[in-house]
Amino acid sequence: MNELILIIEDNESIVKVLQRGLMYEGYKVESALDGEKGLKLAKQNRPDLVILDLMLPGMDGVEVCKQLRTDSNLPILMLTAKDAIQDRVLGLDAGADDYMVKPFEPRELLARVKALLRRAAPDTADDEVLVFGRLEVDLGARQARLDGRPCDLTSHQFDLLTVLARHPGRVLSRDQIMDALKGHPLDAFDRSIDVHVSRIRAVIEDDPRAPRRVLTVRGTGYVFARKQDAA
Repeated sequence: MNELILIIEDNESIVKVLQRGLMYEGYKVESALDGEKGLKLAKQNRPDLVILDLMLPGMDGVEVCKQLRTDSNLPILMLTAKDAIQDRVLGLDAGADDYMVKPFEPRELLARVKALLRRAAPDTADDEVLVFGRLEVDLGARQARLDGRPCDLTSHQFDLLTVLARHPGRVLSRDQIMDALKGHPLDAFDRSIDVHVSRIRAVIEDDPRAPRRVLTVRGTGYVFARKQDAA
């Protein structure tokens, strides 16, 4: 196991707990106590995953997340001391793939890290490309392309898009989507899925306010338009 995990967290006690658990599992670990140093390390060493605190001195976790997302789709697990839905949504909307609320159970955090890394790894067993007119969903490359140009999606957002695109014309509830996203815990009663769908629409739709590809079925869930309608 050679994956490098970068921890950006200002609480040294939490950093030590995370380092100990991750290194025991065989991961390489680097850490930074503030956002500026964290960004510098991320650019220098290209980690495979970032564990990012929301509340950091100086540059906060939301800004760090946005800057990481400008040139990378690496998995980001955000930590927050706030349990309010709007704070979770804030992190997801900035580009985080997942979040955990402090205090957290280290074993659960390790499970989420493994799940995020597993989904980010290339799947050579499935080279299928789903084509919907100008939109292509390349499962082997784990990349969506619109008019031949790569779409800026996180690993989790690509997985969510894949779940929908594999079932065009079929309405999927949030529970069904979560079941399909195996290994990625999500809360059906918050807005996590809705936030990710909103970000997906922002990059694959010509007009995200009037989507033609990922449609909302009020009170039920989402449906990916059939091929003739999604073109």
